[in-house]
Amino acid sequence: MKRNTLSRLLLALLSIIGAYSGHAQVGPHPPGRVHLYLLAGQSNMAGRGTVEAADRQTHPRIWVLDKTNTWVPAADPLHFDKPAVVGVGPGMAFARVMAEADPNAIIALIPVAVGGSPIDSWQPGGFHEQTQSHPYDDALTRARIALQSGTLRGILWHQGESDAKAELAPAYADKLSQLIRRFRSDLNALHVPVVVGTLGDFHTDKNPYAVQINNALQQVARRESRVACVKATGLTHKGDQTHFDTPSARELGKRYAKAMQPLLKK
Repeated sequence: MKRNTLSRLLLALLSIIGAYSGHAQVGPHPPGRVHLYLLAGQSNMAGRGTVEAADRQTHPRIWVLDKTNTWVPAADPLHFDKPAVVGVGPGMAFARVMAEADPNAIIALIPVAVGGSPIDSWQPGGFHEQTQSHPYDDALTRARIALQSGTLRGILWHQGESDAKAELAPAYADKLSQLIRRFRSDLNALHVPVVVGTLGDFHTDKNPYAVQINNALQQVARRESRVACVKATGLTHKGDQTHFDTPSARELGKRYAKAMQPLLKK
């Protein structure tokens, strides 16, 4: 049997073992510093934009931890929370900007967003019935696997649509602050930068509680250390009044990167 065939078989076997043992199998990417970024929140972080040819193009220094906890070259869709509807989110555009900014780094994404998840499900033991998942616990598990391969450099958070209600919005700021502190503590990354994003105009134009959520997001960015808030002002939906279209998702990702870069320098 030829050596290259043996090599492929060995890689496949290691991948299978890794999936069952809870360890990430890092593919043969170029050597370098692996910068990990956690992509958390609900559907607009997971992405629902239409996937186009450009979104399927990979980058030699951008990788993603897939649903089997295997590192693979990243391309949209990054998430797998709802396979039938998942699409383009802000993660890939964010990663491209970060890769361009540091040509010596490997940007490694950890997608953990869950469509429809309220912030209350993002706590230890929290359960999201729609997806039959535990968003926070699952995110911790995947982040800890990824940490075997690199350093956590940042957390991206886009969520709040499910909490834009009269009975939930007033408590959102405190819950988000608690979540940020919990993530940092549980991942042993007390000073890791966090960037949060506001809800789109198409939410705030029709729902006063979405305005309240946006105010809370900006409030948390002001009061918590190394936290920034990007605004989704001017971005548009895909026709469903709920999810960013593909160009808007890409633009949002670029805004996240622009906000993340100065936090990394502090």
